[in-house]
Amino acid sequence: MDDDVSRRVALEVTDGVATVRLDRPEKLNALDPAMFEALVAAGTALVDRDDVGAVVLTGAGRAFCAGLDLASFAAMADGSRVVVPREPLGAARALGQQAVHVWSLVPAPVIAAVHGFAFGGGLQVALGADIRLVAPDAQLSVMEVQWGLVPDMCGTQILPELVGRDVAKELALTGRRVSGSEAARLGLATREAADPLAEAQALAAGIAGHSRSATRATKRLLDLAGRVPLAEGLQAEQDEIGALIGSPEQVAVVRRRLA
Repeated sequence: MDDDVSRRVALEVTDGVATVRLDRPEKLNALDPAMFEALVAAGTALVDRDDVGAVVLTGAGRAFCAGLDLASFAAMADGSRVVVPREPLGAARALGQQAVHVWSLVPAPVIAAVHGFAFGGGLQVALGADIRLVAPDAQLSVMEVQWGLVPDMCGTQILPELVGRDVAKELALTGRRVSGSEAARLGLATREAADPLAEAQALAAGIAGHSRSATRATKRLLDLAGRVPLAEGLQAEQDEIGALIGSPEQVAVVRRRLA
C-alpha cells in the first residue's frame, strides 16, 4: 500500500468493535486521492472479517472531515485533474462513490461519530454509515454547489431517503450549514450526542454483543426496504429468519436468555 494511503486512515479492532479513524488532523481530515483510497481499503478490509460486530467511523483532531482538500479544487481549475477508470465496487464505479458505498457493503453495522466539520464529501462519507451520532455544535453542509459541483459521492441517492426529497433539494441547492442539533431534527443525523465518539463506541459495543448473524441479517433487510418490491422484501425476511431459527448461534442466545 502507498505510504500516503496507509497514513490517511487508521483501523483498529478491539473486542469485536472496529474503529476506523480518518487520520489527517492537520488538514481537518480533508479528502485527497490517498484519503479516498484509504477509506476504500479500510472498508474493504472489514467486509470479510468475522471478528467484527460493529464499526465506528470517526475523524482525528478537530473535525470529522472538512471535505475535498484545496489542492483537488486547484487541479479542477487548471485542468490537471484526471479521472482514472476503476473496477466497480458493488454499485459504485468512481473512487469517491466507493469511499462512501463501501460502508454499505461491510456486513457489520457502521456508526459515524461526527464532530467539528462534516462538509461536502466529508458529510457524504458520514452518510455512508448506518447510524450517525453528531455533536450538537458540529457543522454539516452539502457544500458542493458552492464550488460549482454536485454531490457525487452517493449523496444525491442517500439524502432524499434520509430527509425527504424537498429538504434534500434545499440543502443541496443552497449549501447552507446546519448544526448537529438541526441535522438531528432534519434526519440528516440519527441523533445528537454530547460526546459522539464515546456514545458511538458504547453503541457499537452493545451491538457487537448481540448475535452477529442477527445484526448482519437486520442490516441486510433494512437496506432492502423501499429499494426492492414489497414481495421481494417480505421473502427476504422469511429467508433470513429461516436461516437464523435453530442455528447454533441462535440456540445459544436463547439458552443464555432463559438461564
